[in-house]
Amino acid sequence: MKEIPQISEAEYEVMKVIWNYEPISTPEVVEKLSNKSDWKPNTIHTMLARLVKKKALHARKDGRVFIYTSLVEKHDYVEQKSKSFLQQFFGGTLNSMVLNFIENDQLSNEEISELKKILSMRDKKEGEK
Repeated sequence: MKEIPQISEAEYEVMKVIWNYEPISTPEVVEKLSNKSDWKPNTIHTMLARLVKKKALHARKDGRVFIYTSLVEKHDYVEQKSKSFLQQFFGGTLNSMVLNFIENDQLSNEEISELKKILSMRDKKEGEK
């Protein structure tokens, strides 16, 4: 996996718009983010410029606007952040995290049943190999 740039929480909100609608122009990004946040257009422009500088986005000039496409795959970013979170808080093991949620009553019976189903399906797939 290639090196993924550090992306702030606010920049991540911008990236989610890019991932969902790319290729997307500056005015479209501003419109979509303005609908769900109180950010001013200049703030959004600044974040877009930062993401381009960090090489998370590619900007192509098209007439009077820029068109943005991602240089970082959403899947790769989420995978890296998940691993980093697990390492930072749970010594890198998913078991510790799940156990923490169970011991602190943060999982409902429904969520536990869903986890059991997922693990059971995974076992069946492994058995078929």
